[in-house]
Amino acid sequence: MAFFRPGVSREAEVRHHADQEVGKSFPEFLERARTAEAELRRVQAAGASPEELRAAGLVFDAALTEALRAAEAGQRATFGPKAYDDRIRRRKGRATPKGAEWTAEVNRLRTLREENRLTGIARVPRPVTTVVR
Repeated sequence: MAFFRPGVSREAEVRHHADQEVGKSFPEFLERARTAEAELRRVQAAGASPEELRAAGLVFDAALTEALRAAEAGQRATFGPKAYDDRIRRRKGRATPKGAEWTAEVNRLRTLREENRLTGIARVPRPVTTVVR
């Protein structure tokens, strides 16, 4: 008795190879995020103006977003090409040591980015315009 085992779709293979390429750049993006965070902390410690704080916060947010996208690509690539089409394979991929490591890194970066978006990006007050009647 033969059982039918579907192969990996061509689209899943292409996405897997693309994620492998993006995932390779994760250390570089993570280093950029660390540099941007150090700059943000330096600006905060210096007591800079709200405009400078906002600019540094936005640069840090962009660097975190790039690092997060690369981490997610690395996570998907670690799960394997079958995980693109099958949720059970994704779940099994998370259960492996390497998959759990990537999942923890993705969650850490998401939390850091959300924390920065809530508290790290300074709000610049809008200029008040007076209406003359």
